[in-house]
Amino acid sequence: MSQRLIKAAMLGFFMAGLAGCASDIYVTPGAEPRTPEAPRPPAVEEEQEKPSRKLSEQPEGKVEPAPSPAYQEQGDDLSPAAASLIQQADDLMARGRTEAALSQLERAQRISPRSAQVYFKLSEAYVRMGNLGSAEQFTLKGLSLSGSNHKLQKTGWLLLADIRRERGNVAGAEQAERRAAQL
Repeated sequence: MSQRLIKAAMLGFFMAGLAGCASDIYVTPGAEPRTPEAPRPPAVEEEQEKPSRKLSEQPEGKVEPAPSPAYQEQGDDLSPAAASLIQQADDLMARGRTEAALSQLERAQRISPRSAQVYFKLSEAYVRMGNLGSAEQFTLKGLSLSGSNHKLQKTGWLLLADIRRERGNVAGAEQAERRAAQL
């Protein structure tokens, strides 16, 4: 057989296979489905009794504030293994090996995922790489994990101010500096 005939035969078999699969998925109009619909959970009466407020029904001038991010009361301590990895990353960054430092910091993050120091160091590495968007996000994550540790919070806000200024967000940088000054 020629290559063209073989390809046409294979395409025919493939299309026939698809048609067979499609008949199990789609139901022609007016026909009953082959499998019964999964049972739905019973409606909860409380949900039905609560009146739903549409945006247009809210009184003018009264806008509900968006929920603020959840901050921990106390951040997690940095584990000794993560502290060692951060030290190695600092040494690597001092030698200009930012990619290798980033690898060490990602390992530290897996070991201490709720430690603000790790996120601030990740942010510094991304600043050195020129990825200011990621740097800002890691700084914000670190701030959310800094808890009531004022020293960590101040470090984070000052770092965020530097990043925002570098990105051209002068108003955001000034706001972050004000937050740092309040601590």
